[in-house]
Amino acid sequence: MVLEPTASLLENLYWITLLAVVVSSASGVLKAGFKQFDLFGVVIIAMATGLGGGSLRDMLLGREVFWIHDQRFFLASIVSAVAVFVAARLVVVSPRYFLVADAAGLATFGVAGTLVALMVGAPPLVASFMGVMTGTMGGIFRDVLCNAPPVVFSSPLYATVSWAGSLLFIALLYFGQEITVAAIVSGLGIFISRLLAMYFHIGLPRFRFKS
Repeated sequence: MVLEPTASLLENLYWITLLAVVVSSASGVLKAGFKQFDLFGVVIIAMATGLGGGSLRDMLLGREVFWIHDQRFFLASIVSAVAVFVAARLVVVSPRYFLVADAAGLATFGVAGTLVALMVGAPPLVASFMGVMTGTMGGIFRDVLCNAPPVVFSSPLYATVSWAGSLLFIALLYFGQEITVAAIVSGLGIFISRLLAMYFHIGLPRFRFKS
C-alpha cells in the first residue's frame, strides 16, 4: 500500500505532526520538571521528546528530517516547552498530566509515523512499526536524559497499544476509510487504550527466571 502525497494528505500529516510535537514536548517538560531542571534543560528535554522519534524515523526512511525541512515544528516544540514551564510556576500541575500528555503524544505520533512510512512505500508491517518507533523513541530519549528507566519498558501497555493502533490505521485505509476518519479512530484508540491500561494496571507478562 502506497499513499500518494496529495495536498489533502500532506495537510492532514502537518496538523497531526504539529499536535504530536506540542503534546510530546509538553510531556518532556513535565518529566524534566520533576528533576527541577533549569529552563535550558527543560527546552532540551522537550525537543528530544517532541522531535526525537520523528527524526529517527525520517533518517531510517531516507527522508529529510521533518523539523529541519519545516522549522515550524522546531519552533512549536520550543514554544510548548516555555509555555508549560511558565504555566507550572503559576498553577498546580498534577503528575497525572505528564501521563496524559505522554499518551497523547504516543497516539498522535503513532498515526503520523505510520502515515509517513506508507507515503514513502514501506510495507504495511514495517510502516506500523515506524509508527511505534515514532511514538515511543522520543519518550525513551526523554527518560534517558532524565536518568529514569524508560516508561516504554515497564509501564502498562505502552508500545503494544501503539502498534495495535498503527495496524488498525492501516487496516482502515486498506478497507477504503477516509484518512482523516482513520487517523481519528486510530489515534483515539491508542490514547484511550493507554489510559485504560494505566488505570486498570494492564500489562504484558514480565520476564522471570524460574525459581
